Amino acid sequence: MFIEQGIRKENKFWKYLVGSLLIIIASMIGQVPLVVAIKVKTFFEGRTFPTDQNEVMTIFDSNVTLFLIMVSFVFAIAGIYFVLRFIHQQSMQEIITTRRKIDWNRIGFSFMIWAVLTVFATVVDYYLNPNDFVVNFKPLPFLCLLIIATVMIPIQTTCEELVFRGYLMQGFGNLGMTKWFPLAMTSIIFGTMHILNPEVDKIGYVILVYYIGTGLFLGIITLMDEGMELSLGFHASNNLIGALLVTTDWSVFQTNSVLKDISEPSVFIDTILPVVIIYPILLFIFSKKYHWLDWKGKLTGKITLETIGNHE
Repeated sequence: MFIEQGIRKENKFWKYLVGSLLIIIASMIGQVPLVVAIKVKTFFEGRTFPTDQNEVMTIFDSNVTLFLIMVSFVFAIAGIYFVLRFIHQQSMQEIITTRRKIDWNRIGFSFMIWAVLTVFATVVDYYLNPNDFVVNFKPLPFLCLLIIATVMIPIQTTCEELVFRGYLMQGFGNLGMTKWFPLAMTSIIFGTMHILNPEVDKIGYVILVYYIGTGLFLGIITLMDEGMELSLGFHASNNLIGALLVTTDWSVFQTNSVLKDISEPSVFIDTILPVVIIYPILLFIFSKKYHWLDWKGKLTGKITLETIGNHE
């Protein structure tokens, strides 16, 4: 059982609070290259240091900005490894999957199905609403984006999955409640972590329905599949294909993508549609392919002392 895999008598919840703080500190250390680069550039150009996120995003070319921001996730993953190894005496694999080894086929299937759907939806939208897009493609900048994004974005998404669907999911499980509690808590925390994104200013707090709903979807497929391989593939595909295909002036990252969406965002299409229609369809596809059973037990079952005792 995925949550129970991290449940041990010595894994008191305070250790997860300490571990989370150390991971945050590691991430902050990883932001030093970005801060130093900004200080150097602003010093030589006689500019003031940026005071908000929008200014930070315009200091460098978007490819350079993307790379520097993503460096922090490399440090965060190192922090996760350190915390697991020295605080919890766990391996990285134990917060990833219950299988004897990571199932790369699952990661690939999840990545491809979402990539295909994303590309298909973008092409259809482009041909149905051509006035909503401008072609943003420039060969050299796009090639640089392709290289940087292909390497760094999966690191970012893997880091987030390790934290939310792995470390914190099992951490809340150590409180000994029902499985619904760690699922709900990690989904809410994951969603609210995006509250400072510029998309919130553009669309409003209703977009938190999308972020929390996405966290819930990723948590459900992790628990039902007894591992986070599907969530790893989906999350990487969502961020990577999105960064390569379409950018907007109001998204968290402006990239040298193929297209630029100049339309006003739709609350239903951008927020409600994925959560209430698309995600349930994906759940159905995954459940049929991987023969998921006992939904109630895996999502709301009690975490008992007997399961904790299995690891003693």
